[in-house]
Amino acid sequence: MSRALITSGPMGSGLNLPAVDMSTSIASFETPMPVFTASGCAAAGKELDQFFDITQIGGIVTKSVMLNARSGRATPRMAETPSGMLNSIGLQGPGIDAFIENDLAWLRQRGARTVVSIAGGSVEEYGKLAAKLRNVEGISAIEVNISCPNVEDRGQVFACDPNSASQVIQAVKRNSDTRVPIIAKLSPDVTNIVTIAQSVERAGADAVAVINTTLGMVINLDTMRPALAGITGGLSGPAIRPMAVRCVWQIHQALPDLPILGMGGIRNGDDALQFIFAGASAVSVGTVTFNDPSAPMRVQNELEVALAMRGFTTLREAIGYAHRGPDLDEVAEEQE
Repeated sequence: MSRALITSGPMGSGLNLPAVDMSTSIASFETPMPVFTASGCAAAGKELDQFFDITQIGGIVTKSVMLNARSGRATPRMAETPSGMLNSIGLQGPGIDAFIENDLAWLRQRGARTVVSIAGGSVEEYGKLAAKLRNVEGISAIEVNISCPNVEDRGQVFACDPNSASQVIQAVKRNSDTRVPIIAKLSPDVTNIVTIAQSVERAGADAVAVINTTLGMVINLDTMRPALAGITGGLSGPAIRPMAVRCVWQIHQALPDLPILGMGGIRNGDDALQFIFAGASAVSVGTVTFNDPSAPMRVQNELEVALAMRGFTTLREAIGYAHRGPDLDEVAEEQE
């Protein structure tokens, strides 16, 4: 049964629009809503829960957790850039055991849908992390952050090499609960992201998260040295959105049956809709939450309005819509 959607704001103020079925799926993970937080921008969601009900969005993607506690990289480790920001946090976190006992327990009690993001310095570490999570309840999916330095190969990023990426996913798959989908988080810092997506799909990934931050750098003109103590950092925010949409498009075009969690500079519903049209089944909202902590809920509401205004009755209809062939009437007109 449809309800009337009373819109407000710049998109359709004063219009009564039919509700849109916003449900979607990331492999076997069914969710009633398509907007998630992005890993690293909201910890485990507790801080954001004071601004909106975190159970009303698609889910919380936790900050990537490693096997042992980490203090992260030296400061300064964040810098603003035009239309974005650089971070060089260095995967600071409590370690997997404390994470399960505290953060994951809170999310489970709160009733939030939870995607646990894991990161490792070796293939073996990823396997151990997956094993730790294997019998833990309350996990909707596991995001495998393979955009981390590979200490086994002199700092190479796992996601930049098809073989390394494949090995990590295989290790996680072997040690995970078969009912929990595995999402491989890919880096845009590659020549051909489709090649990496194909390799992780063959290795058993059930979906991909696209994209992680892209490597960037800022020079402080007062000190005449790099602004970040770690020299380089991950660039996020609106500046990377066109790159992210391109990556989603290319992967969906090559692998139309592979679910994609799209992210990268999403600030509003129209931004999110670009990712859906490009082929994403759901989206993550990250950097904008530093300015607007309620952004995930706001973007979700705006996305529903944006879909309704274009005549869609379900979000699923819109997934990959920009890939459709030209209208036959348009072709005829062009030929005349």
